[in-house]
Formats: sequence, C-alpha cells, structure tokens
Amino acid sequence: PVFAGMNGSAIENFSCVIYNIFLMNCTWQAGRDAPADTQYFLYWQKSRDEEEIECELYIKDENWRNMGCIFQNVTIGTEKTYFLVNGSSKDSLIQFYDEYIDLYKIEILTAPLNVTAHCTRDSVGCLITWHPPLTSHVKKAKCFQYEISIQDK
Repeated sequence: PVFAGMNGSAIENFSCVIYNIFLMNCTWQAGRDAPADTQYFLYWQKSRDEEEIECELYIKDENWRNMGCIFQNVTIGTEKTYFLVNGSSKDSLIQFYDEYIDLYKIEILTAPLNVTAHCTRDSVGCLITWHPPLTSHVKKAKCFQYEISIQDK
C-alpha cells in the first residue's frame, strides 16, 4: 500500500531553501507518533532522467536522528525536483513523505553586487547603481525588480 506504516510516523514540516547560489538546506521534524528509534533518510531526484540520490550530509538532532540535510553544488533546472523521506524503526513500519518542488521558488537570492552611490550637493541628488545578484538559473538582468529604501537623507 502507498501509505503503509504507522499513522503519524511520517516526517512533518518539510522545508528546503537554496542559498549562496549553490547550497540547499532541507529540514523536517519527526512524526508526532514515530517510535523513538525512528531514523529518517532523504532522497531527491533532480529530473526524471537522473538517478535518485541520498543525502550525503545529514543534520542530526541531540538523539542522532537525521532531521535535515545540506546539499552542495545544487543547480536549478526547469523540472520539478522530487524529494522523498522514508524512515525505519525496529518497532514498526514508518510512513514515507514525498513532495515535488520547483527549486527556483525556494532560492534566497544574494544581495545585489557592486552597489555604489554618488551624491552631489546640488539638486541633482544621488545616482545609485548596482549589478544583479548571483544566481545559478536567472540569466537575464531584466528578470529582477529592485526597491531602494533611503534611511537617512
């Protein structure tokens, strides 16, 4: 059966973010009714054409239970990425959790680069310039929108 395992044993609050261009951090909480010895394992598949890959660097809680994963060298493609977290326990079967995520939706962009401000005393005011932030998937600068907040005149 698709949902074999004890009810309430699957992970909860699964969340991933991509930061610093190519790092991804995924975290979760143990199922509220999971046995104390439950260990979780995260697998992901970037596209249908690629193999499923298990996490190589788990984040562990105080009981050495896997509660997250850090991925390096992540590239953002056009297909949804498949994530699967399954679990094991000597006491009972553990339900799995799975989700498809568009990676571009979870990227936290870096700040714009080379921000400069040139101000004059006359009525011309200030000229503020910058370059788009670094990203692994956006190639066109016109895809970004910016907002300037002037804190002190």
